[in-house]
Amino acid sequence: MNGGFPSLVYRDSVSLPLNQFYPYIKCALCCGFLIDATTITECLHTFCKCCIVRHFFCSNRCPTCNIVVHQTQPLYNIRPDRQLQDIVYKMVPFLEDLEREQMVKFYKERGLEVPKASAALSPPTPVPAKKQKKDAPRQQVFTVPPELDVSLLLEFVGAESGIDDYKPLERRYVRVSGEATIRHVELFIRRKMELTSSCQVDVVCGDQLLDHYQSLNDVQKVVGADAVQDGLLVLHFGLVLPS
Repeated sequence: MNGGFPSLVYRDSVSLPLNQFYPYIKCALCCGFLIDATTITECLHTFCKCCIVRHFFCSNRCPTCNIVVHQTQPLYNIRPDRQLQDIVYKMVPFLEDLEREQMVKFYKERGLEVPKASAALSPPTPVPAKKQKKDAPRQQVFTVPPELDVSLLLEFVGAESGIDDYKPLERRYVRVSGEATIRHVELFIRRKMELTSSCQVDVVCGDQLLDHYQSLNDVQKVVGADAVQDGLLVLHFGLVLPS
């Protein structure tokens, strides 16, 4: 044992303490063991899924090497690394059970149904394929990550006289984390509309002008039912000149 963790023993009787592998099995963002290991395809650096998703709300660069992952959508260039996650679980035996316990606790505290791991892992019942459908392409299903739990509708209400150098916002519907702040929304709008620092983005929900530090979860609580329409959190924004 080394610091409470087992050593790794090979056939030639060489024992290696687990902490020698920390640079490869720990997340550089939270400094904990990797959970839902997720790799950036551009540079192959790996982090916990929730850590790297949260990081990309305020940056489009890799936290380790600082390369630009994607100019506008860095989440497009990350992939789950299940092989590395399996290795982490084998090297740290208690980790998988602890993570499962925390997941169950999370769902139960919120009165939600706990996902059945067995159902997710069980293979589908084989169905005899018809000859004419043998070469039919498989249908791809996109699953929204659970941390992206808020659907936004961004409504542009106009720009103050004197502001005319901007592109239209083509992507009005966005799915983001409820922990994202109005500042993150503003940065998204600035990037998509290619705004300069000479104009200010005012964001309104209901009849309230929102502050940069407010999270989307806070906005829904403060504004109430008026904030949501058809399951979408509606934010109106306008471009004004700094006062």
